[in-house]
Amino acid sequence: MSNLLKNDKSLKADCENCFALCCVALPYAKCADFANNKDGGTPCPNLQSDYRCSIHSNLRENGFRGCTVYECFGAGQKVSQVTYGGNEWRGKPALAKEMFDVFPIMQQLHEMLYYLYEAIRLEETRSIYDELQTAIEKTENLTYLNSKSILDIDVTAHRALINELLLRTSELVRAKASKNPKPNKWIRGKDLIGAKLKGANLRGSNLRGALLIAADLRQADLRWTDFIGADLRDADLSGANVTGSLFLTQAQVNSANGDRHTKLPPSLKFPDHWLK
Repeated sequence: MSNLLKNDKSLKADCENCFALCCVALPYAKCADFANNKDGGTPCPNLQSDYRCSIHSNLRENGFRGCTVYECFGAGQKVSQVTYGGNEWRGKPALAKEMFDVFPIMQQLHEMLYYLYEAIRLEETRSIYDELQTAIEKTENLTYLNSKSILDIDVTAHRALINELLLRTSELVRAKASKNPKPNKWIRGKDLIGAKLKGANLRGSNLRGALLIAADLRQADLRWTDFIGADLRDADLSGANVTGSLFLTQAQVNSANGDRHTKLPPSLKFPDHWLK
């Protein structure tokens, strides 16, 4: 059995063992989520010499909400400690550039592993267990390649193969809601920005890639719903039931609003700003 099936922590960010790659490699533009512009490969002005953030405990208050909703799925520590064996990028321009190029590829691979990891643990996916296991092992092996080989990976092609399995997983799980008394009209990629869906019965919906920005989902029934790639920024999940949902990440939950009455999957935690 793959080690990743035994270790949830390997697919979660461990900033203590990362050289702040997300704070340097990734660009951002001044907007509601970031207080200023930053080019890719340029350290964030809040980054300290010890690779820690000087405003980490007050990111939202300082205009860096985007940092609180980013998830590398453990790619940061993998690149820092495994791919580069603990070698820091500071003072090494050539190494830094390569490391920053490898990081987003690793992030995508780890994100795929996160979804596969969730899928293989589901009772409904027994019929495709062997295929999921093979996909996990193949993807995991890619994450242990050397840096040059990682840069040569055709991530788009690999993601297409993984996505086929994730779609089958979604269909198997959402079939539980086939007796939904209210017709399921919500489909993948739908524009639901600001939608008024308070108390809506959305069980078994396919909300893949749906734009749910600022949507009112208070008290909505979202069990067995596929959330992969859905944009939940400022969506209101207060009192909503999201248990049993598929491919919902902590980053998506962090980007939304909710309260103590929101029912989340056990693998996810309540963001601090929900409890204030």
